[in-house]
Amino acid sequence: MANEMLDDAVRSLRESGVRMTPQRHAILEYLTTGHTHPTADEIYRALEHRFPNMSVATVYNNLRVFREKGIVEEMNYGDASSRFDFVTTRHYHMICEGCGKIVDFNYPVLDDVETVAAHLTGFKVDRHRLEVYGTCPDCQSKVQ
Repeated sequence: MANEMLDDAVRSLRESGVRMTPQRHAILEYLTTGHTHPTADEIYRALEHRFPNMSVATVYNNLRVFREKGIVEEMNYGDASSRFDFVTTRHYHMICEGCGKIVDFNYPVLDDVETVAAHLTGFKVDRHRLEVYGTCPDCQSKVQ
């Protein structure tokens, strides 16, 4: 499945005129194979051994291109570093307040929330985001 998502993302980028460099491909591959919602710095640290001449700025620039093309979503949580989520299907995030871990979950009941919100408010809805906060199992076990 990850290879298929990677291939689709590469094809989409190429069709929109984005040149596929080895670094760009590696960043996409990293995003599609892990479900960790990494920061740019985490991506850089994971790939720097493969690309010693790559900078953190290169990672940020590529993530910006991916965001503009709809391949990744940038998630800001009020701290200094954004996290990046490879866009697959509509999903939501469970966030651990202890360690910051982010886990995706799907809740189809909310699929109509934009339609309902638009109807009730008169707004033209562009998107929505749901985050649920709590304590992950790992952090729960550390407390006990």
